[in-house]
Amino acid sequence: MSILSLAMTRRWLGWLAFTTVFAVVCVLLAQWQWARRVEVVAQMRVVAENWDAPAVALRDVLPAGGDLDPAREWSPVTLEGEYLTDDQVLVRNRPLNARPGFEVLTPLVLETGEVFIVDRGWLPSGSAQDSPDTVPAPPEGRVEVVVRLKPGEPTIAGRGAPEGQIATIHLPELAERIDVGPVITGAYGLLDSETPPVPERPIAALRPVNDEGPHLSYTFQWYLFALLGFIGFGWALRHEHRVLRATETGEALPKPKRGIDAEVEDAILDARER
Repeated sequence: MSILSLAMTRRWLGWLAFTTVFAVVCVLLAQWQWARRVEVVAQMRVVAENWDAPAVALRDVLPAGGDLDPAREWSPVTLEGEYLTDDQVLVRNRPLNARPGFEVLTPLVLETGEVFIVDRGWLPSGSAQDSPDTVPAPPEGRVEVVVRLKPGEPTIAGRGAPEGQIATIHLPELAERIDVGPVITGAYGLLDSETPPVPERPIAALRPVNDEGPHLSYTFQWYLFALLGFIGFGWALRHEHRVLRATETGEALPKPKRGIDAEVEDAILDARER
């Protein structure tokens, strides 16, 4: 039987189909890893372009009634207004360096009467309760702040929060809680600085790490797995063909080559027997 005739048997066609499906899955996973890398690299580029840019007016970046352009995320803007301390809330489940904690959201009433949500930073969970031990107060009266813009977050089904806390930074939900003026829901801001300063404030947001992760290497690995699947199929087919041919002709199969270590061990055993 020729190797082609063997490959066309039902059993080997089944193995070929399985190998093909395996390769397709590997290719799809490789493409998914590549897409993730492209997304991460794009996010890194946005951070590099906007993080250290000079601060501008809010409406130069965020149009009235509009959403934040993803290309302008992390852009610094300058705001003036007065904090609404009574409407301050904590965002739950915000770990930092493996420590559980909260982010402090404090609304800021602007000169236009609009309310902008400022994330003043991170605080650790308390030693005896599921909330910070203390929340540093923001400056009183008129304040000038520099924030970096971020889009709001979606809600998470089934996740709630006790009084004075929220599960995610969902700006429409925050807008329902504040009745001082219209709340800007197109973006919120990570606090960079505020004037006048206060002696103590929550930990400021850190610049995102410039790391694209292992997505590129995973992409190559999945393509390699797809190729190895076909190599393994070909090796197994060839091996079975050699066994069948040896059975038909009566020829002995060649013995597998032994490694150098095995040959050295045999020589030592022979020497001992002598």
